Amino acid sequence: MAKEKQDTVFEVTKIRELIELMQEHELSEVDLKQADQRIRLRRGSDQQITYAPAPAAAAPASAPAAAAAEAPADDPNVVFIESPTIGTFYSKPKPESDNYVKPGDMVTPDTVVCIVEAMKMFNEITAGVSGKIVECLVANEEPVDNNKPLFKVLKS
Repeated sequence: MAKEKQDTVFEVTKIRELIELMQEHELSEVDLKQADQRIRLRRGSDQQITYAPAPAAAAPASAPAAAAAEAPADDPNVVFIESPTIGTFYSKPKPESDNYVKPGDMVTPDTVVCIVEAMKMFNEITAGVSGKIVECLVANEEPVDNNKPLFKVLKS
């Protein structure tokens, strides 16, 4: 009588499948428990990565004051377009192209406002709201985190 092979979380094929799923879904950690067995897989290191802010470009002193006066932060019609993922912010499709949007431009929910590149995937970010771009809060090619505000928009 042959013994049945027990399913275990420590089988090499299952571990490989878990690693592939982690890569596919950009997961940094998986922790599984089955009966008295447990496996914890982590990608990367325990270090928390922090990014230093990019140097701000010199701008005329009157421009920021005008933008701030146009849409105060506590205005209920002011919303922020946020990054849906961690990656690199690109304000234009190609280095020699114009920015997707600039302050003063009107946008609709389907308007592409930038690209966030994550793991060689270039994700077009749409406004998701109708209104006027008041301010771009991120410099071109600056690293961004998940939910980082990218643009300030005055809803119409």
